[in-house]
Amino acid sequence: MADPALHSETPAHHQTQLLKQIAIDYTPEACTHCPDANTITLTYDHRGGARWRTTTRFLYGTFSSLIQCPRGNTSGLNFNIYLSSLEGDKSQDEIDFEFLGKDRTIVQTNYYTGGTGNKEEFHDLGFDCSDEFHLYVIKWGQDLIEWLVDGKLVRRVERKKSEAFPHKPMYLYASIWDASYIEEGRWTGKYIGCDAPYVCLYKDIHVPVGSAVEG
Repeated sequence: MADPALHSETPAHHQTQLLKQIAIDYTPEACTHCPDANTITLTYDHRGGARWRTTTRFLYGTFSSLIQCPRGNTSGLNFNIYLSSLEGDKSQDEIDFEFLGKDRTIVQTNYYTGGTGNKEEFHDLGFDCSDEFHLYVIKWGQDLIEWLVDGKLVRRVERKKSEAFPHKPMYLYASIWDASYIEEGRWTGKYIGCDAPYVCLYKDIHVPVGSAVEG
């Protein structure tokens, strides 16, 4: 059932519904899903992190979640919500929101086409993303990507005629992991771990209506 708050004139692939089912890619004991409450918890501790995803891919649409990021000294960690045609595929299409543990007052956006990214931008949130829940939205269309935080547009990318653009059906993913080895810690900081376990909370996760792609 589509979100009743949506107007009838909203394009079909931007109408949304609550996420009811997920797959857990690794460390299932560190990921808790409560479908009735529409909440997902990811934990990073001595077991490492965890990653969940939707069970189907989607071709375009609006994806959203309320997220409260982990508290404490999160240096070295990456926590996120993103779209990817297939995690680990070197030719993936991808659209990201990534939080960098060394500074929870910023968020990084990025997108990949055919495995090529390098389109990172950093955005000042104006708050610590661990203080409370905030709403993060990705709107993906054939010629347009928008990233929104708490209803505010933080980035908009329109397809240029000569530019490749994400077009592969994609899963919605989220994970928490130690990224401190990247760029010798310059990206997310050095991992300290003094406040483990680190818990990232997701709730009211919405995915598109009518744009799921089987297989």
